[in-house]
Amino acid sequence: MTDQAHQHRITFRCPPELEAILPRPIPAVRGLPDWFKALPQKTFSQTMRDDVPTIKKCPPVIDAMTTGFLMPLASDLKVENGEFTWERDLPGGISNYSRSPIDFHDGSQVAGTPFFDDDRFIIKFNNFWTIELPPGYSLLVTHPINRDDLPFTTLTGLVDADRYCQAFVHFPARWRVPEFNGTLAKGTPVAQCLPIRRESWTDRFDTITGEAAERLHEIGTALAVGTDLYRREFRAPKR
Repeated sequence: MTDQAHQHRITFRCPPELEAILPRPIPAVRGLPDWFKALPQKTFSQTMRDDVPTIKKCPPVIDAMTTGFLMPLASDLKVENGEFTWERDLPGGISNYSRSPIDFHDGSQVAGTPFFDDDRFIIKFNNFWTIELPPGYSLLVTHPINRDDLPFTTLTGLVDADRYCQAFVHFPARWRVPEFNGTLAKGTPVAQCLPIRRESWTDRFDTITGEAAERLHEIGTALAVGTDLYRREFRAPKR
């Protein structure tokens, strides 16, 4: 194992009594939803009267959805008429952490925000994995990217997981489909986690002139005719 590989390692740890039954976080590239896998790369546009690429051909969309790790729901979660229930066989002797796959935040904690709804809590998906990043890295925790098919929206937060790595990070979420009745399966992604290096940035503003303006025109023209220019010349390797 090289020093560079070790430098970019993310380490997940769980209580030993849960190791055999707890779903593991997975690289986001392995967690693409079925609807995305089933998409064709092109479709016929009634407006354009021609075939056009779908989002499955868009490298920025693909790269966003396949970057980082997906954190899984700890157990099946049944939702019926706004009531959440679950069955979870756990070994005895558990202490110091919740046995439940979900918890909640009182609605007053988000009053005055777009996340607030009268007479509704903010749910919290309990996580049973600690997450450790190399020094200098933080963890951006957000809703699984482009997953509007899920009946909740996970709130976004940034955790300094190189320092805060010996306790669980849980995932608050707004349940946004009150009419949903069904079961969220164990392993359903409830958050996407992306390691980010902590760095200081300054801003600069300029105008696009001369050769830069010519290049802007060239690139825009090439992209407009569907040459896959971004994929061929600009897209950087991610793995």
